[in-house]
Formats: sequence, structure tokens, C-alpha cells
Amino acid sequence: MSGIKARALTAMLMAGAMSLNGCATVGDLFQSGPTVPVGKPGAVKGFLGGVVADEPEAALIGRSVLSAGGNAADAAAAMGFALAVTLPSRAGLGAGGACLVYDPARSGPGGGAPEALLFPAVAPANPGAASRPASVPMLARGLYAMQARYGSLPIEQLIVPAEQAARFGVKVSRALLRDVAVVAGPLGADPGARAVFFANGQPLQEGAMLVQPELGSTISQLRVAGLGDLYQGATARKLEAAMPAVGGGLSITDMRQALPRFAQPFSQPAPGNDILAALPEAGGVATVAALQVLANGLSSPALPADAAEQRSIAVAAAMRQNGVSAEQVLAADLKPATLGPLPASTSFGVVDRDGRAVMCATSMGNLFGTGRIAPGTGILLGASPAKTPQPLLAVAMLYNPGAGQFHGMAGGSGQEAAPIAAGLSLAAGMLGKLPVTSPEPGRGNVIACPAYLPKNAQSCVWATDPRGAGLAVGSN
Repeated sequence: MSGIKARALTAMLMAGAMSLNGCATVGDLFQSGPTVPVGKPGAVKGFLGGVVADEPEAALIGRSVLSAGGNAADAAAAMGFALAVTLPSRAGLGAGGACLVYDPARSGPGGGAPEALLFPAVAPANPGAASRPASVPMLARGLYAMQARYGSLPIEQLIVPAEQAARFGVKVSRALLRDVAVVAGPLGADPGARAVFFANGQPLQEGAMLVQPELGSTISQLRVAGLGDLYQGATARKLEAAMPAVGGGLSITDMRQALPRFAQPFSQPAPGNDILAALPEAGGVATVAALQVLANGLSSPALPADAAEQRSIAVAAAMRQNGVSAEQVLAADLKPATLGPLPASTSFGVVDRDGRAVMCATSMGNLFGTGRIAPGTGILLGASPAKTPQPLLAVAMLYNPGAGQFHGMAGGSGQEAAPIAAGLSLAAGMLGKLPVTSPEPGRGNVIACPAYLPKNAQSCVWATDPRGAGLAVGSN
């Protein structure tokens, strides 16, 4: 388990909604009476599950949802919305992404197998003379689709922590500060971004409060009017009206027509009657390729990370050619390849006490997307995929279909190193060798239950890369 520590934050669900209390300790999440109702932290006793994220506040919000009786999809949705506030450089409302979602019950939506949820960045159909074309904001629609299909709590409750954090502020995380430092010059050129991420003409410093009142108002509107408001309601109209000021080129038609979809993951048999499932696109298949190489070294203390990374990059490059299947690429003898500059991304995941699990990866298409905030909305716009390369979204999961048991999952970030980060993290989790450091600039998030879940909850571990600024937390 990761030893990373973060400021404790608790989410209290009051009158059917959550609010944040920055003064509580992590232990307070579990110190409740025996009759705490579902929907409030403390409703669940004993093992909750675990959460991982590249930003601590989002992870703590996810664990609080588990404590309140929410399942993995509920917690992942709350974490995703929280990241839109706390790590908008990689997971803002303007982001696209993908998830693997698993319910072990044969009567569940996936019939006892994981499903891939795809909500990729969508380019405007007719950007015209847009100076910096934006992508359709897909994060909210993706999270809603996942939670509606797999969740148990009202989505309105799960949005409130993000709303509160945006309205009243949250301490800026080290993860966000690092991202701001990379692009401070161009980011500060946009008045909206400058008002949020700078103070007195300088980038926010550690310990400062990140306050986003316009974004808070937008999230409040979505909570009250429904998330569809962002795509065909008042918020959509406001976003469309803001396009000339930011050169985004989006229309309500673009937003209305952009839909997430569920799909079959790419799957392969794995040792011990397991199935390895991955996102059915380049990043997921490249993660499988990395694991194939790593499998040859699992009995050795030194995993063949260099060879696995080289193979994963070659597979990712081949997958981006038209007319090839994952099976063909994985069977091919590929020459070393390069992918060129790729967008930044982030991953986050959660497993609950019953073995339901979600692991997601998101990207703004560029660090901070277009670098522009749509006036009146607080939404940092993602970069159009017509103008930027597509990110490698690296997510993989191990499960046992016969026994209906979760085994492990990992997500990676770090441009072309994302697949090796995910693969190496999952392999290390299965071996009990956590935390693990991936080749630069890769960062992995992992949750592993070597003796399976829910059968042996005591075996579960979770970790983030110790070089990052994330948090892995839960109970066991």
C-alpha cells in the first residue's frame, strides 16, 4: 500500500447531498453509530475496498462514497467529477476518456464480465475559422453513463463534493501545481485561466486555495437541471455563445450528437483461469503487450521493464494503422517504433467490498486542453482531436469469470510510457511488490487482490507511483 499521505477530507451527505469538511481526519470517516443510513459516511463497517488517483482530494472523496454505502461506480463517478475541479489539467469537464467497469454478478449489466466505456474526445464538425478548436466536453456524459448503468446512489449526491470544492475552494494539489509549472506561460495568456490558476500575476503556490466559482455554478446547474443540460440545455447554449471568445468552434449540435458507448474490452486468457481485459484501443492493447513480456519475468525479482516498454510502444504504433486487429498486431514480429509527442493523461480507480471495480483514464488532449476557459462556464476546454494526437489510455484488469472474482487492475499515464506503467503496476501488484516505479515519464495506479475479492479481502493492496502526488487509500 502506498505510504503517501494527504490532508484528510471528509464528505458528509446532508439532506441527500454531500458537503466537504476539511477539518475532519481520515478516521472520522468510520467513527459513526450503528444506525448510520446508507448515503452517509459510516454506513459501511469493516472492509470498504480501495481507491487510487493521481490527486489526493479525489481519492478521499471516492473512499467517503464507499463508506456511505456507494459501490465502485458511485465512487468512481464522484472521483471523476472531483478531478474536474482538482486536476482540470488532465481531467476537466472538457476531457475525454475511457473506463473498464466490472460487476462480478452474472445478473449484472456485463453478465459477470467487464465492459469498456468509451467517451473519447470529439472534434467540432464545422469549426470554421476557430483559432483553437475545442473538443466536446465528454467527461460528464461518460461518468453519467457509467453510474446510471452500474451505480446505486443518486447521481446528484455524487456531484456535490465537486460543486462544493469549486465554489468554496480546495487547497491546490502538488499534482496540479506541477502541471501549471509546465505551461505557465501560455496558460497565463488566457484571462479565464489566469484568474483561476494565478494569483498576483504568479502561478498558485503550494497551500493556496484553488477557487472556481463559475465552474461551481456550472456544476450546480448540472446537478439541478441534469447532466444533459451541458449538451442540449441552458449550459450548452452558454457554452456555444462563449466559443467566439475562446476560438473553440463548438456548437450545440456537436454537443448533442457526441455520445459515450459501451463496448467489449479486448480480452485474453491469463494464468489460473483468469481473463485479462483491456481497453479495446491502442493504449489498452499496448498494455496487454507489456504484460506479455513481463509474464516471462514474473518469477524473477527484476521484471524486464525495458523490453516490455519497447514492445508496448511498437504495438501502440501498429494499432494506429488502419485495417489491423489487436490479435494481428500482438502476433506480429514488430520493429521498434516511436510515437512522437502525446497528450498528458491521468488514471483513477476504485474497487468495492463486493469486488465491483472501475478503472478509468482521461485526457484533455493536451496539458490543460486548449488552455482557455469558456467565459461564464468555468469549463476548461479540451483540445480537438483533429488538431492534436490521441492519448494512449492505458487500463487493464484481471478477473476470474468462473468464480466471479476480481483479481487486479491498473491504469497508467505518461504519454507513450502509459502502457508500461499500467502493465508493470499490475504485474507488481500480483506479486505483492508495491509500490513500483515505472520508466519515466510513466506513472501507474493499481489495486490488486492476489487472493481474489470478495473471497479474500485481506489480500487487497493499492498503490500509486511514489514519485507522483497521488493517493491510494481504503480499508483492509
